[in-house]
Amino acid sequence: MLPQNAGAPMLIPMILIFGIFYVLVFRPQKKEQKQKKAMRENLKKNEQVVTTGGIHGTVVHVKDKTVMLRVDDNSKIEFDKESIASILKTKSES
Repeated sequence: MLPQNAGAPMLIPMILIFGIFYVLVFRPQKKEQKQKKAMRENLKKNEQVVTTGGIHGTVVHVKDKTVMLRVDDNSKIEFDKESIASILKTKSES
């Protein structure tokens, strides 16, 4: 029979691997998610944005869960805030 503490030496490398995995994968992913959430919550009128589908537009109106984008002179499309991938610049920076 094996002694009762025979599994302890195997447990230490497993904990170490999990710790390294957490530092290299989970923590940066959570940080990026927080940054994107903050960016979406702080969307303002006249900011130029890109959606996850690659559509470029200018924010016309911001609602609780959606954003109205002007994609052409006479074209406006409403998107979920979650579909905004990045902010390119504000209109005042041009």
